Amino acid sequence: MSEVLKTFKFDGEPVTKEPYGSGHINSTFLVVTDKNKKYILQKINNKIFPNVEGLMNNIMLVTEHLKKKTDDSRKVLSIVKTVDDKPFAVVDGEYWRAYDFVEDSICLQLPENNDDFYESAVAFGSFAQALSDFPVERLIEVIPNFHNTPDRFKKFHEVLKKDPLGRAALVQEEIKFCLEREEEMGTLQRLRNEKVLPDRVTHNDTKLNNVLLDKETRKPLCVIDLDTVMPGLCLYDYGDSIRFGASTALEDEKDLSKVSMSLDLFKIYTKGYISALPNLTKEEKEYLPLGAKTMTFECGLRFLTDYIDGDNYFAIHREGHNLDRARTQFKLVADMEAKWDEMKKVVMEL
Repeated sequence: MSEVLKTFKFDGEPVTKEPYGSGHINSTFLVVTDKNKKYILQKINNKIFPNVEGLMNNIMLVTEHLKKKTDDSRKVLSIVKTVDDKPFAVVDGEYWRAYDFVEDSICLQLPENNDDFYESAVAFGSFAQALSDFPVERLIEVIPNFHNTPDRFKKFHEVLKKDPLGRAALVQEEIKFCLEREEEMGTLQRLRNEKVLPDRVTHNDTKLNNVLLDKETRKPLCVIDLDTVMPGLCLYDYGDSIRFGASTALEDEKDLSKVSMSLDLFKIYTKGYISALPNLTKEEKEYLPLGAKTMTFECGLRFLTDYIDGDNYFAIHREGHNLDRARTQFKLVADMEAKWDEMKKVVMEL
């Protein structure tokens, strides 16, 4: 670790280093120097992200663009360069990066009130707005076809055909649910291919804990965890926020009677997102509800695919965990369908 710490241009000599945050992919540490300067140090998981150079180039391009839009250093993540002026270091085959610590900020795992959820919408909407004039073709796809739902269906059909553990017979109802919606759930990808919906810079992990809020005002400072920043549809980001944030239950709730989509939370988030992203196109606004439904469905499809395949991708903590997750997402989809006219009305009114 001393070799890693010596690699970066820190202000002062590091005197403490301790684990920080609750991320599951990268290893994160808080470093403090003898000049009382704080930094976030991360070991990048290059099994999940094999193209570290491309990933870091994406982050460099995006953060440099965002810095042109603000005078407040806390509004954008700032990469700490290495002593040889690179955005990341390789030490003993491991990849490392560092950021300036954002002072007087808080990071919430769950909203403590509706205002917190609203401000997360403002944060991600503002992120998209500030990057709306960025040439998105300069970014690489860190995870190719990440939200290409027809491609997810292709994998689903392949796994169904193999059915390695004979689990397909146990989930015929869920399989039927998916197949009945296959055509509709390819709509966003078709509209993207036809250029009806524009490519934007997307974050692709729009949970509340990827927003830093000001400790005093609770207003958004900046969006963090930029590993999956890449070209995509803003409906991906919006939809995943609704999937995660407007649900009345946890992602793996076994009691499906507790699972629904809160129209109040849907309205709160949509209001914040639209207000912060005024250059949404007419088509993007029109398909916001479908963004929420598609991202929720796609997540359920991925959970179900992994369950049938033998739980090889998502970590599980109990028997049938991925199936529980899939059923929760499908219950949310069904609830959205029941509230479809109301969801469209909310968007039209806003």
